[in-house]
Amino acid sequence: MTEQMYHIALASRPEGAPEPANFRHEPKALPTPGEGEVLVRVHYMSLDPYMRGRMDDAKSYAAPVPIGGTMEAGGVGEVIASNDPKFKPGDFAFGMFGWASHGCLPGKMLRRVDPAQAPLTTSLGVLGMPGFTGWYGLMQHGRPQRGETLVVAAATGPVGSMVGQVAKALGLRAVGIAGGAEKCAMAVDKFGFDACLDHRAYDSASDLRKALADQCPNGIDIYFENVGGRVLAAVLPLMNPHGRIPICGMIAWYNAGGLGSGAQVAEPSAPALWRNILVKFLSVNGFIISNHWNRFPDFLAEIAPKVAAGEIAYAEDVAEGLENAPAAFMSMLKGGNTGKQIVKLV
Repeated sequence: MTEQMYHIALASRPEGAPEPANFRHEPKALPTPGEGEVLVRVHYMSLDPYMRGRMDDAKSYAAPVPIGGTMEAGGVGEVIASNDPKFKPGDFAFGMFGWASHGCLPGKMLRRVDPAQAPLTTSLGVLGMPGFTGWYGLMQHGRPQRGETLVVAAATGPVGSMVGQVAKALGLRAVGIAGGAEKCAMAVDKFGFDACLDHRAYDSASDLRKALADQCPNGIDIYFENVGGRVLAAVLPLMNPHGRIPICGMIAWYNAGGLGSGAQVAEPSAPALWRNILVKFLSVNGFIISNHWNRFPDFLAEIAPKVAAGEIAYAEDVAEGLENAPAAFMSMLKGGNTGKQIVKLV
């Protein structure tokens, strides 16, 4: 067993979009597991948009990463030492190990993963937090009904693709929005969306709205919010009375800093936003999936068999090497990934 590990620390807080100088790849001592703890060699780690918020020193539902601290991330890997009887060397486990080659956590904070049932990477995407987020947000706050119309942006990501596929299985019309013709084709051909619009092909929210209206002739009943920005401005006037908007993320504004509070947003203005909510009786629900882990077994019971049977498709974008995680992360925030962004360490 090596006596040294590597991690990526937050070197400085970004102003706007993160830059390479905000990260530092460095060695540190390999921890020795204490009572009840498990040491894991990370094989794959997840990159997710929420991590941008952790880089800001702003009050939120979770504490920011301290300067010099390890960037936060979920990872999956092999147990190499254990002081918890529920885990033995050779087992595989998921945990919040951070951007690091190894992680040491109490066994009660880990989830066993069986690579014989599904590839390890699925525990980071389609059968992990992002897939669960899409399923929970749609079912709990979207309250889908057969015959309705759903719109979801970032449609080929692990959240959006789950939302679209579950909606289609329930008999809804699913319209995606994605960045680029290739992603739009994937949304339709791989994930089964009825249509997908390339937001980059439109010069304004008004132009995107006109195209959306053509694809949603009966209006929009559910808008699953991953993006904010111009997409929200395009969708909002098309919402039907009693429509539902589960708010999962707002990636268009993350690089403004302060969890988006620094964004200079021309539309939708607050009066337009509130008026649409008021006069159309909209239900708008923000949710943080970490508050709902009690439903995770329900999610796995429903979705894991469908993934195994090929009824739920997924896509993964795998970067190689821990040292390349910052570049992959920065690219992801600008839509450079296709599918769930993962970093392969082993």
